[in-house]
Amino acid sequence: MQALSQQENLLAMSDDKHPVIAISAAGRVRMSDRSVLACIVVSGLILGVLGATVHAQTPSSCKEPQTGTTRAPMLSPPLANVVTGTGRLQFYSAPNLHCPVSGVFVIPNDELVAYAQTNDGWSSVMYVNPRTGNDVSGWVRSARLKATGTVGSK
Repeated sequence: MQALSQQENLLAMSDDKHPVIAISAAGRVRMSDRSVLACIVVSGLILGVLGATVHAQTPSSCKEPQTGTTRAPMLSPPLANVVTGTGRLQFYSAPNLHCPVSGVFVIPNDELVAYAQTNDGWSSVMYVNPRTGNDVSGWVRSARLKATGTVGSK
Protein backbone atom coordinates (compact mmCIF):
# COMPACT_ATOMS: atom_id res chain seq x y z
CA MET A 1 0.00 0.00 0.00
CA GLN A 2 1.38 3.41 -0.83
CA ALA A 3 2.31 5.69 2.03
CA LEU A 4 -0.15 8.42 2.90
CA SER A 5 0.94 12.01 3.52
CA GLN A 6 0.26 13.43 6.95
CA GLN A 7 -2.38 15.78 5.53
CA GLU A 8 -4.18 12.94 3.76
CA ASN A 9 -4.07 10.43 6.60
CA LEU A 10 -7.03 10.91 8.91
CA LEU A 11 -7.33 7.35 10.21
CA ALA A 12 -5.15 4.35 9.53
CA MET A 13 -5.44 0.91 11.03
CA SER A 14 -2.59 -1.52 10.68
CA ASP A 15 -0.63 -4.26 12.33
CA ASP A 16 3.10 -3.87 12.83
CA LYS A 17 4.07 -4.71 9.25
CA HIS A 18 1.07 -4.18 6.94
CA PRO A 19 -1.35 -1.25 6.69
CA VAL A 20 -4.86 -2.65 6.51
CA ILE A 21 -7.31 0.23 6.03
CA ALA A 22 -6.76 3.95 5.67
CA ILE A 23 -9.39 6.67 5.39
CA SER A 24 -8.28 10.02 4.01
CA ALA A 25 -9.59 13.44 4.98
CA ALA A 26 -11.42 13.46 1.64
CA GLY A 27 -13.28 10.34 2.73
CA ARG A 28 -11.52 7.92 0.41
CA VAL A 29 -10.98 4.42 1.79
CA ARG A 30 -7.80 2.58 0.89
CA MET A 31 -7.38 -1.09 1.66
CA SER A 32 -4.44 -3.38 1.13
CA ASP A 33 -4.83 -6.27 -1.32
CA ARG A 34 -4.72 -8.61 1.62
CA SER A 35 -7.66 -6.85 3.28
CA VAL A 36 -9.73 -6.90 0.10
CA LEU A 37 -9.09 -10.62 -0.32
CA ALA A 38 -10.03 -11.26 3.32
CA CYS A 39 -13.32 -9.35 2.88
CA ILE A 40 -14.18 -11.35 -0.24
CA VAL A 41 -13.45 -14.67 1.47
CA VAL A 42 -15.47 -13.79 4.59
CA SER A 43 -18.40 -12.53 2.48
CA GLY A 44 -18.36 -15.74 0.45
CA LEU A 45 -18.35 -17.87 3.58
CA ILE A 46 -21.29 -15.96 5.09
CA LEU A 47 -23.33 -16.23 1.89
CA GLY A 48 -22.44 -19.91 1.55
CA VAL A 49 -23.58 -20.66 5.09
CA LEU A 50 -26.85 -18.78 4.58
CA GLY A 51 -27.53 -20.59 1.31
CA ALA A 52 -26.69 -23.96 2.83
CA THR A 53 -29.07 -23.26 5.70
CA VAL A 54 -31.98 -22.60 3.32
CA HIS A 55 -31.20 -25.72 1.26
CA ALA A 56 -30.78 -27.81 4.39
CA GLN A 57 -34.22 -26.76 5.67
CA THR A 58 -36.17 -27.14 2.44
CA PRO A 59 -36.55 -30.94 1.97
CA SER A 60 -37.50 -31.78 5.55
CA SER A 61 -39.62 -28.63 5.91
CA CYS A 62 -41.70 -29.58 2.86
CA LYS A 63 -43.11 -32.64 4.58
CA GLU A 64 -46.84 -32.17 4.89
CA PRO A 65 -48.13 -32.49 8.47
CA GLN A 66 -50.77 -35.12 9.06
CA THR A 67 -54.21 -33.50 9.20
CA GLY A 68 -56.24 -34.22 12.28
CA THR A 69 -53.24 -33.77 14.59
CA THR A 70 -52.51 -30.85 16.91
CA ARG A 71 -50.21 -29.44 14.20
CA ALA A 72 -53.06 -29.32 11.62
CA PRO A 73 -56.46 -29.81 13.26
CA MET A 74 -59.24 -30.92 10.89
CA LEU A 75 -62.21 -28.70 10.22
CA SER A 76 -65.42 -30.60 10.74
CA PRO A 77 -67.38 -30.01 8.68
CA PRO A 78 -65.01 -28.64 6.01
CA LEU A 79 -65.35 -24.93 5.27
CA ALA A 80 -66.27 -23.40 1.93
CA ASN A 81 -64.04 -20.36 1.26
CA VAL A 82 -63.59 -17.69 -1.35
CA VAL A 83 -60.19 -16.18 -2.20
CA THR A 84 -59.92 -12.52 -1.21
CA GLY A 85 -57.36 -9.79 -1.79
CA THR A 86 -55.51 -9.13 -5.02
CA GLY A 87 -53.27 -11.23 -7.22
CA ARG A 88 -52.49 -14.90 -7.18
CA LEU A 89 -52.74 -17.07 -4.07
CA GLN A 90 -49.89 -19.59 -4.35
CA PHE A 91 -50.35 -23.27 -3.48
CA TYR A 92 -47.66 -24.97 -1.34
CA SER A 93 -46.92 -28.67 -0.85
CA ALA A 94 -46.60 -28.08 2.91
CA PRO A 95 -47.35 -25.17 5.23
CA ASN A 96 -43.98 -23.53 4.58
CA LEU A 97 -43.04 -20.59 2.31
CA HIS A 98 -40.06 -22.64 1.03
CA CYS A 99 -42.40 -25.22 -0.54
CA PRO A 100 -44.35 -23.58 -3.41
CA VAL A 101 -45.98 -25.83 -6.01
CA SER A 102 -44.74 -24.40 -9.29
CA GLY A 103 -47.51 -23.00 -11.50
CA VAL A 104 -50.36 -23.82 -9.10
CA PHE A 105 -52.35 -20.89 -7.76
CA VAL A 106 -55.87 -19.50 -7.47
CA ILE A 107 -57.13 -15.96 -7.98
CA PRO A 108 -59.61 -13.71 -6.15
CA ASN A 109 -63.19 -15.04 -6.09
CA ASP A 110 -62.11 -18.65 -6.73
CA GLU A 111 -63.85 -21.07 -4.35
CA LEU A 112 -61.89 -23.53 -2.18
CA VAL A 113 -62.76 -26.13 0.43
CA ALA A 114 -60.61 -26.04 3.58
CA TYR A 115 -60.10 -29.31 5.45
CA ALA A 116 -57.57 -28.31 8.11
CA GLN A 117 -55.88 -25.22 9.54
CA THR A 118 -52.64 -24.69 11.40
CA ASN A 119 -52.16 -22.24 14.26
CA ASP A 120 -49.59 -20.31 12.23
CA GLY A 121 -51.89 -19.24 9.38
CA TRP A 122 -52.08 -22.07 6.83
CA SER A 123 -55.09 -23.95 5.43
CA SER A 124 -55.14 -27.35 3.74
CA VAL A 125 -57.46 -26.83 0.77
CA MET A 126 -58.84 -28.33 -2.41
CA TYR A 127 -59.77 -26.39 -5.54
CA VAL A 128 -61.97 -27.83 -8.29
CA ASN A 129 -61.77 -26.05 -11.64
CA PRO A 130 -65.42 -25.37 -12.57
CA ARG A 131 -64.72 -25.66 -16.34
CA THR A 132 -62.61 -28.84 -16.40
CA GLY A 133 -63.55 -30.58 -13.16
CA ASN A 134 -59.83 -31.07 -12.39
CA ASP A 135 -58.93 -30.67 -8.75
CA VAL A 136 -55.77 -29.76 -6.88
CA SER A 137 -55.01 -29.96 -3.17
CA GLY A 138 -52.36 -28.15 -1.19
CA TRP A 139 -51.68 -25.48 1.40
CA VAL A 140 -52.44 -21.75 1.15
CA ARG A 141 -52.13 -18.79 3.49
CA SER A 142 -55.38 -18.60 5.52
CA ALA A 143 -55.37 -14.79 5.64
CA ARG A 144 -56.48 -14.68 1.97
CA LEU A 145 -59.54 -16.88 2.59
CA LYS A 146 -63.05 -15.81 3.62
CA ALA A 147 -65.32 -18.56 4.94
CA THR A 148 -68.67 -18.63 3.14
CA GLY A 149 -70.21 -21.64 4.89
CA THR A 150 -69.69 -25.31 5.51
CA VAL A 151 -69.51 -28.20 3.08
CA GLY A 152 -71.48 -31.36 3.76
CA SER A 153 -74.32 -33.53 2.62
CA LYS A 154 -77.75 -31.93 2.36
